[in-house]
Formats: sequence, structure tokens, C-alpha cells
Amino acid sequence: MNDLTAFALQAGECRQIAPGLRRVLAPNPSALTGPGTNSYILGEGRVALIDPGPDDPQHLAALLAALAPGETVEVVIATHAHLDHTALIPRLLNHIRAPVAGFGPATAGANPALADMGGLGGGEGLDPAFQPDVLLPDGARISGPDWTLEAIHTPGHLGNHICLKWGEDLFSGDQAMGWATSIVSPPHGDMSDYMRSLDRMLALAPRVLYPGHGPEVPRGMARLQELVTHRRGRESQILTALMQADGTASELATRIYLDLDARLLPAAARNVLAHLVDLEARSLAFPGEGQRIEAIWRRG
Repeated sequence: MNDLTAFALQAGECRQIAPGLRRVLAPNPSALTGPGTNSYILGEGRVALIDPGPDDPQHLAALLAALAPGETVEVVIATHAHLDHTALIPRLLNHIRAPVAGFGPATAGANPALADMGGLGGGEGLDPAFQPDVLLPDGARISGPDWTLEAIHTPGHLGNHICLKWGEDLFSGDQAMGWATSIVSPPHGDMSDYMRSLDRMLALAPRVLYPGHGPEVPRGMARLQELVTHRRGRESQILTALMQADGTASELATRIYLDLDARLLPAAARNVLAHLVDLEARSLAFPGEGQRIEAIWRRG
């Protein structure tokens, strides 16, 4: 994983990180967001603003200051509808006139089987107010004078998640980062979809990943393969743990994530639950009575 100590960008600072690409870091660091949310400004003159970030007046001021004199925002694009990526949009639109683009509303692309399953909890961080003006279905292209992006629908972290293909590179949102793995939290997150999306991203053979949090990943293919290997290994750990003893998602997370920061254990339990639901769909694990979030799971 990328070392965050090498990520020297300060919140509010705008830095050019590639020809035609600037990054502005939002002031929302946390155990789950790392240094904070990355907002990207793509192009010059008539630009795309990717992932405006959290509703924070300091970040709004930084984004507006990052625009050159006479520069205009052609479109605001959200990789997905989590509040740390989209909550600034209403405040931003008080200062600029631009359409908002994305795959669809917050629940678009979600697996209906998970939505109907019940007993999963989740939903933290979702932006139910997000409603794009311009829909970007899989394969849609959007362009400015000196940039073109192709939307790649990559559900998993969230059903409406898209990555954005920019030449040989990929804006990977929260689907793939260098410094940490992504949380997949049912019912809006789906581990089956997540693994399929990783395979799809690998097929694109990206050179560099520009993630929603943390530094760019210069060896994009290698990192994606690491994430696939990690998830398959985690699934194996869960099945091994269930062979030893039944348990709830939280109990299994405690038994598996031995060296994890205690602040991240709730997120780890959500990831374990996502794996368990995926294993249930494949008849490899089954929940006991009660809601799945509290159920005692056993090996299939």
C-alpha cells in the first residue's frame, strides 16, 4: 500500500499532479477517509470538477481559489453518492453554474436482493439528496476542450459508483485506493458486485489510479491485483474461522482482524458481513435466526 507519510498535500492546497490535472484536498481526515477527500480539477479553461467533497466552507473556498482567472467549471462529476464526495454540491452551485453528472441517485445500481433482504443495517454516509442532472451510464463519455472521460459502472462500494477512464488512467473513487482497502457495507454495498468490478477494472489495464482518498497509485494494475488477492484471502479467513466456531459478523471480525486499530473494527465487521452475504448467496455460509447483522453464522 502507498505510504501516507509521502502524501504531503495539505488541506486546502491545490497541486498539479499530472499535465492538465489538479488535486485539492478536503479537510476531513479520518480513519476511513485517510488524509481527506480528493477533489480533482481536470483540464484548463473549461474544466471538470470531480468529487467536490464534504460540505465544508473552507474546502469550497479552496476549490474556487484553485480555478484560474476566467476559468469555468464545465461539469461537476460525482464518482458516487457518499456525503464525503457530494455534500458540498448544493453550496458549490451557489457560486458556479454547471450541471452535475453521475450514474444516478444514491440508491441507483443497488442490488435489489440486498435491499429486500432486511436485517443488514448500513446506510451510513449515504447522500439521499444527490440527484444528477446528467446521467452517466456505463460507457457514457463526457468531454471538454482538452479532456475526455468515459464512465465505467463499478458497483460494489456503492451501487451508483463509477470510475472515470481518462486515457490510460482511471479515477477510481472509493473502489480502489493505495493506502487502504475499501469498505463494502450492505445493503448499499455488495461484495459480489465489488469483486466483479475489480475484474472489470483489471481488464481496462489502467496505468495510474487517482483515488478518492490518498495519493495516486502509479502501478494501477498491480494494486488492483493486490486488492483481488486480499479479498479472496479474507474470504478464506472467514470460512476457516467458521470451521472453528460459529459467530456473528462482529465476533468473526474480532477473531480475524487481530492487529486492527479498534476504531476500524465496526468497518471491519461491515466488510465481514458483506463477505458473509456473498457466501450465503453461494451456499457457503448461512445465518441463524434473527437479523443478519446480529445473526450467528455457520459454515455451509
